[in-house]
Amino acid sequence: MDRFYIDGAWVAPAGTDTIPVEDPTHETIIDHVPAGTAEDVDRAVAAARRAFPAWSAADPAERAAHLDKLHTVLAGQTDAIARTIARELGTPLKVATAVQAGLPLTVLRSYADLAAHPLPEETVGNSTVVREPIGVVGAITPWNYPLHQVVAKLAPALAAGCTVVLKPSEITPLVAYLLFDAIDAAGLPPGVVNLVTGHGPVVGEAIAAHPDVDMVSFTGSTGVGARISHLAADRIARVALELGGKSANVILADADLTKAVKVGVGNAFLNSGQTCTAWTRMLVHRSRYEDAVALAAATAAGYTLGDPFAEGTRLGPLSSQNQKNRVRGYVERGLAEGARLAAGGLDASVPDRGHFVAPTVLADVLPDATVAQEEIFGPVLSIIPFEDDDDAVTIANNSRYGLAGGVWSGDEERALRVARRMRTGQVDINGGRFNPLAPFGGYKSSGLGRELGAHGLHEFLETKAIQR
Repeated sequence: MDRFYIDGAWVAPAGTDTIPVEDPTHETIIDHVPAGTAEDVDRAVAAARRAFPAWSAADPAERAAHLDKLHTVLAGQTDAIARTIARELGTPLKVATAVQAGLPLTVLRSYADLAAHPLPEETVGNSTVVREPIGVVGAITPWNYPLHQVVAKLAPALAAGCTVVLKPSEITPLVAYLLFDAIDAAGLPPGVVNLVTGHGPVVGEAIAAHPDVDMVSFTGSTGVGARISHLAADRIARVALELGGKSANVILADADLTKAVKVGVGNAFLNSGQTCTAWTRMLVHRSRYEDAVALAAATAAGYTLGDPFAEGTRLGPLSSQNQKNRVRGYVERGLAEGARLAAGGLDASVPDRGHFVAPTVLADVLPDATVAQEEIFGPVLSIIPFEDDDDAVTIANNSRYGLAGGVWSGDEERALRVARRMRTGQVDINGGRFNPLAPFGGYKSSGLGRELGAHGLHEFLETKAIQR
């Protein structure tokens, strides 16, 4: 992995520095990728700018055909994708196959279909309203869902007629090379999609500040998102941000408690808790609170830690030693602030090697406690009691974030009333399944704009009114 993909070819980087890629399960270096520079970004952006006129003017059916071919090629790499992500991130292979490989293929398929059917022109009085691709897109993606987050930006941008420069996370960059091998094999025109790996403060900031990048689409931490916004704002560039979350799972008194708790724990611990939409706050009516704590603790005990390739592993390592230290620090602080340890904790048994943290359940967490307010990004669940529906909504909305959430009730209309009052981008009622065609994004510090489906496509389009 010693090259970048720029202007339809694998090319040497401008510099010689590299970034090691670690296997977080065994704490070994498995590869290196180039540490890109601003000069590399300049080359990639120039290629994307040259490719934009022809790609944006292409017939929608032609762009759809390219995405369809890419889907076909990438679908043939499902096993390699899952194994690569299991190795560089530590996601258990079964989950990596279903989610880390399966979801991006579903999203790519949806945009191949959407690309063939562009939004119709509108007539408003004497105006014709048309939508046009915004231009060159800089896509900066995180390490926790390293292919899905790329596809969720790249596919709608290409469907809209934009060209792309991608910087994947330096922690999990290897799957991006599989994607670009597929892009090359699928025969996308030169310059339409370009890859530059590197560190965020160098490559990411060079993309965000580049005068020829018309839009920046970023997924990651709220702090870095704010920095990206400032860099783009200096030149009035559009920004789409998918940032952090501290989502509440509200279990009302009349809910199916066993199902609500088990699904809630699974949601909180998915991908070792390294999921922005994780329901990390479980809010339970006081009349059923202790039963919920016991159920959550018993459920957490069933999440076996281990090698992602081992049969029976349900929870892999965290992405890095830094992430492990961060999560352990939050558990320590939660206990210091008065939480009751119901499962896991710092002294629980974990594998001798690897960046593992035991699945942890903290009870009696106060709504304003650090572990109830800050995104931990690890397998840590906080359980909070509430008195009635109004109290539940107040606690759920007591967050600077607003990305996701859940509501459980035996009365679906009651659950819907609570869901409508939650200030968050999406809410699942009684375990409603994820819909990759629905808009995805958040309120408040969880970001700006939406991804997925037609709403995700709109982010990459400008609107023009023509009067006659």
